[in-house]
Amino acid sequence: MARQAGQTAGSRGGPTTVLPQPPPRQPRTGGAAPRRGQVLTTRVGLQMPTGMAYDEWERAGRQLADVLDSSSWWLGDWLVYGKDHYTDRYQRGIRAAGLSYQTLRNYAWVSRRFDHTRRRPTLSFQHHAELASMPVEEQDLWLDRAEQRQWTTKQLRGAIRATRQSEQQPRTPTEPNHRLEVPGSRLQWWHKAAERLGIDFEQWVTATLDSAAASALEDQGKREEPKEISELKGRKLTTPVAGLPEENARPEGLVERTRPVAIGA
Repeated sequence: MARQAGQTAGSRGGPTTVLPQPPPRQPRTGGAAPRRGQVLTTRVGLQMPTGMAYDEWERAGRQLADVLDSSSWWLGDWLVYGKDHYTDRYQRGIRAAGLSYQTLRNYAWVSRRFDHTRRRPTLSFQHHAELASMPVEEQDLWLDRAEQRQWTTKQLRGAIRATRQSEQQPRTPTEPNHRLEVPGSRLQWWHKAAERLGIDFEQWVTATLDSAAASALEDQGKREEPKEISELKGRKLTTPVAGLPEENARPEGLVERTRPVAIGA
């Protein structure tokens, strides 16, 4: 795909991008149709050939997304350089370029938090922005997880939130544990959910149950444990859990092999 910006700059030793000078402004005309299979970018739009194959259209979209994501890094690095070298004049350059200073500040902040050697080409600028406020060691840890598990930005944000919630829960290892018989298929499902979020299974179970209990008690205006809940302790779980589909529940008469799971009470 033809682009004015030239070749996209890669991270970790990728090719260097050379931004060419813009061509002289031409008189406004109807414009020539792009050649077959060629997509042309202009100042005010995108020109695509007639009868373009789906694979070509899809590839063009990926390239456009790469340019959009890379431009966040480019603008951030551009502002960082200006602030470091033209302290008294860089704001004039921003005004001359017609860019939003607040937006550039956000880009520059993320760019400063990740030098070029630590940026992951397989992850988006927004992945890095989610981690910019963390210490370097935590940034690298979450970048590794997001890269290995191919998380979206939303999945990364959810995993971070779940981990922080579990860390805020008070841990009482000296208290006695109660055992709850859980079907093996459901236990595997829960393990998969915790693994997907990148957190310890017991922490995920505790945080999920604590959240559900707090919500239920708050709705009922009660803080003490209801009698019905006390009577269920030690029984086999036969009804759906909040957040799980009903098809995973087992009727009372159906026998299934279970495994005990220690859950802190």
